[in-house]
Amino acid sequence: MIIGVPKESYPGERRVALVPLVIPNLKKVGFEILVQSGAGVEAGYPDALYTEKGAKIVPDRTAVFGQADLVAQVLCYGSNDVTGNEDLPLMRRGQIITGFLRPLGSVDVLQQIAATGVTSFAVELMPRTTRAQSMDALSSMATICGYKAVLLAAVTLPRIFPMLTTAAGTITPSRVLIIGAGVAGLQAIATARRLGAVVSAYDMRPASKEQVQSLGGRFVELPIEAKDAQDARGYGTAQDESFYAKQRELLGRTVAESDVVVTTAVVPGKKAPVLITADMVRKMAPGSVIVDLAAERGGNCELTKAGETIVDHDVKIIGRINLATEVPYHASQMYARNLTSFLLHIVKDGKLQANGDEILRETMLTQGGEIVNARVREFLKLAPAPTAR
Repeated sequence: MIIGVPKESYPGERRVALVPLVIPNLKKVGFEILVQSGAGVEAGYPDALYTEKGAKIVPDRTAVFGQADLVAQVLCYGSNDVTGNEDLPLMRRGQIITGFLRPLGSVDVLQQIAATGVTSFAVELMPRTTRAQSMDALSSMATICGYKAVLLAAVTLPRIFPMLTTAAGTITPSRVLIIGAGVAGLQAIATARRLGAVVSAYDMRPASKEQVQSLGGRFVELPIEAKDAQDARGYGTAQDESFYAKQRELLGRTVAESDVVVTTAVVPGKKAPVLITADMVRKMAPGSVIVDLAAERGGNCELTKAGETIVDHDVKIIGRINLATEVPYHASQMYARNLTSFLLHIVKDGKLQANGDEILRETMLTQGGEIVNARVREFLKLAPAPTAR
């Protein structure tokens, strides 16, 4: 089976789906690897490193799609809503496409992908099980985002993070609040602590308290209880507006006392809940910083603008999207390892497993001209497919 790696086409995307490090593992089991010239350059992986590991460099995107049995991407059409549709004419029936596809997004886009006849796998649908942990690209990228969010805040804040005792007196540490203690939030806590800040964190899932405290953070406990706080996959669930209103009321004082707030709360397939209102922002000290990792989903802060940094009452609100691409070398390395584990699991002896396990069933999005994923069809309110997996 031939794996093709095209250069990412989304504007500003610097990651690459496979890095030279993983090529020998794939070749060892019989894969051939084609890489579009320059695909890894912006991530720090020039063509020469790929050829040294046994990959073949091809000149353009058309050659990759034309020769590959399986196309490995970071942002496929679906998650790439700017230039991704240009790949549709290059796809062919029976070809395998894998990467971020935004399966709970636009039904029209998913139907366009299905109509090409490709068998597509969405890495966002990877089950959060011990067996699939090494394949969980969503968690890998969330780790990068949590790390980068704190660095952005530290650079933007007109204070330093750690306590310093100097000849000019003692400087008190910055106070950082992390809202949402999932993968991104936990990495943000760890990074802020390493930089010397005093860190607090809030999550509506009580089980996260122990994780927050293990990283040296103070867990903020509010006298409200979420209903079914997380789903079977471990993700936070959407609550009703009365819960969020009470949550905002109780969080107000903690937000006002913080120099930095990093928000990470997202619900798969839904608009991000508003956790910080404009009034809460205006009660923060001048120079404070909010980094909203939910910006692409509408933002956890009422004032967030996706892709922009704005200033309101001397508070900077950073709504940058696609933060993982700002650390492309290691983001690509982590993603490539996840993808390699996944490909080695679903392809045996050069063929896609016909009767796959839970991992294959839950990640397969389209096949034979249909959206076949049962969970996605249910979410999009489509009738069950005869071939649903």
